[in-house]
Amino acid sequence: WCITVATAPTRCTRSLWYAWAMRAVITQGSHTPLAPTELPDPVPGTGELLVRITACGICGSDLHLSDALDVPGIVLGHEFAAEVLEAGPGVDGWVGGERIAAFPIVSCGVCAWCRAGSPSKCAQANQLGLGRPGAFAQLTTMAADGAYRLPDALTDDLGALVEPLAVAHHALARTPRPADDPVLILGAGPVGAAVALWARHRGARHVVVTDPVADRRALAERVGATATIDPTTTDVAAEFARITGQLPSTIVECVGIPGMIQHAADVAAIDAHVTVVGVCIPPDQLTPFTALSKELSLQFVLYYSRASFAATLEALAHEALDPTPLVTARITLDELPHAFDALKHPTTDCKVIVHP
Repeated sequence: WCITVATAPTRCTRSLWYAWAMRAVITQGSHTPLAPTELPDPVPGTGELLVRITACGICGSDLHLSDALDVPGIVLGHEFAAEVLEAGPGVDGWVGGERIAAFPIVSCGVCAWCRAGSPSKCAQANQLGLGRPGAFAQLTTMAADGAYRLPDALTDDLGALVEPLAVAHHALARTPRPADDPVLILGAGPVGAAVALWARHRGARHVVVTDPVADRRALAERVGATATIDPTTTDVAAEFARITGQLPSTIVECVGIPGMIQHAADVAAIDAHVTVVGVCIPPDQLTPFTALSKELSLQFVLYYSRASFAATLEALAHEALDPTPLVTARITLDELPHAFDALKHPTTDCKVIVHP
């Protein structure tokens, strides 16, 4: 065990005692359960912070990656809040014990995309929890410019929700529509529910969400949906028209399985806009004539901009959003492998938060 060590005045100090071997959960290969392990404590490099993870969400992309990548030893987890322990060389302005929400994309910082606030489009973009160790661990290192201070009023769990809420904010920011135009959201999982939350906040007079799972539909209504539809028993286009008085002209697809883009085109009105947020890994098929005949606009979105991340944090700080219903379970690192596997199957859970 180490004791608190004083460092140069321009650098913060380690604010806690902690073991030199930290606990983490790692991948073991494709379609294999995650495994608890111990790893050496990470050391912050130039421009980096060493942080202690206080809360980390399980993302659908984590579930996809654990099966798609046959690579053992990856520490997943990129939706997290943390406490600063130590600053690496070249980092000023941070004090040990400060709480942060993590912007998990690491990029060059100097290209046109980085200067425009869209580091996910940088040719050198990397992500915590993929190309470098993530937050399914007690500690990790991260770029100091990716640390956003958490206001004292925000809990660690809310800090971990900033990243997934920024995904939803970015999706709607890329969706052209009149402010009050009714929105149809396909899927009431974590992303769909977050889009519903933002859509209502941004002025949509009708926010209609489809999902075959009753519990998920109920959760969507708690966070902003004005109506929900079971697509397995109800004609989505007809029911949307009954509720709103028109066919869907703004559709956000948040499911990410084959057939959903075609479904969006099928139910869309003429001249409608479809935004695809769901991450579909397998090949998909689309009948182009459906979209052609309606002259649909199709937009694919991924990640978020720094502006969306900052806007989300500001909205939470001013209590403009209440995403707390999204959190349906809180678990420890020891419970993570089982909970992670359970989320790959039909479940009533939405956002599961890990407390390392």
